[in-house]
Amino acid sequence: MKMMMMIIRRLPPTTITLTSAFSCRFTSPKFFPDHIIISSKSTPCYPRISLLATFCSASQVPDPIIEQDSSKRGPLKPGLYLVGTPIGNLEDITLRALRVLKSADVILSEDTRHSGKLLRHYNIRTPLLSYHKFNESQREQRVLRRLKEGEIVVLISDAGTPGISDPGAELAKLCVDENIPVIPIPGPCAVVAALSASGLDTDEFTFVGFLSKHGPSRRERLTASANEARTQIFYVPPHKFSQFLEESSLLFGDSRYIRLIIFIVSLALGWSKRCVMAREMTKIHEEMSVPNQFWRGTLGEAKVRFLNQQPKGEMTLLIEGRTNCLVETPSEDQLEHELGELISRGHTLSTAVKLVAEGASVKRKTLYSLALKKFGKQLEADDNSN
Repeated sequence: MKMMMMIIRRLPPTTITLTSAFSCRFTSPKFFPDHIIISSKSTPCYPRISLLATFCSASQVPDPIIEQDSSKRGPLKPGLYLVGTPIGNLEDITLRALRVLKSADVILSEDTRHSGKLLRHYNIRTPLLSYHKFNESQREQRVLRRLKEGEIVVLISDAGTPGISDPGAELAKLCVDENIPVIPIPGPCAVVAALSASGLDTDEFTFVGFLSKHGPSRRERLTASANEARTQIFYVPPHKFSQFLEESSLLFGDSRYIRLIIFIVSLALGWSKRCVMAREMTKIHEEMSVPNQFWRGTLGEAKVRFLNQQPKGEMTLLIEGRTNCLVETPSEDQLEHELGELISRGHTLSTAVKLVAEGASVKRKTLYSLALKKFGKQLEADDNSN
């Protein structure tokens, strides 16, 4: 066997390239310690017998980097592996992620059909088990039992890092409570990818994720974000895009409504606040041009640009933080103007009062008295006419 290996090492480069199409491993059964197997389909070859080799198709040829001798790294330890997966381009997956996916006993995935495409692309045959927000509470104990039995369990999402605005955080918490190892396998993340190329401040940022479906909670979160100096990052589904632009353009802005009086000719507030919309950032099909991947402008420009156009797919939307500047006390005329703008756009009097009070730091009771004095008769007349 030693002579055989010496001959292989001395083969010319072209021959060595050919031999890379084989999967080579050595075993030492008790009955024959020098047993060698050189074949992609494990065809046994014995000393003094001509070597038999089975050629495989290009898709079956193992990657020599991924298929290195595992003894150098050792086998994977049992535990929960959180594996980051591509957010568009399948080539964005890491070699370590592929190794873990191939070595696992089971892969938990948000959508088995979607994840199946990734696994088939890399010829990974590890069993898939669905794990999403609608069944995670039912799956948790079953998964914990398998982990306690010493299995290697991998959790992936449809795209990006599990547990970040995706299922997985609760399972990781349960594993920590049960002293089960939780191992992160770093990979693509839409938040970091979008922020790094946004052109906005990256020193400090707040990742908000998806906003609440509940109106008051959603507006409360947006108001808090509007008052932060950090870059704000949101995930926005396509069917909520118009609503997001409407509310964020109203609540964001350096002046928190008041200094935006200079935009009196505008129909929307917060037009000076810069924003970046990122989508399809790494896909290799359909949308290769930069304008389609990143749109940059102000919230006001975004409202005009996307007034009658709903984007496809989820979007990562970034808004610059509030600049440090002195906020002047608004005059009564300015407050009346802000209230009138909101009421003319369909907001009720109480909602308009709440929004202006939050933005201008004026007591709601004071604003409500002003609103009734200025618009009470007008609203009453409108109600009577209806």
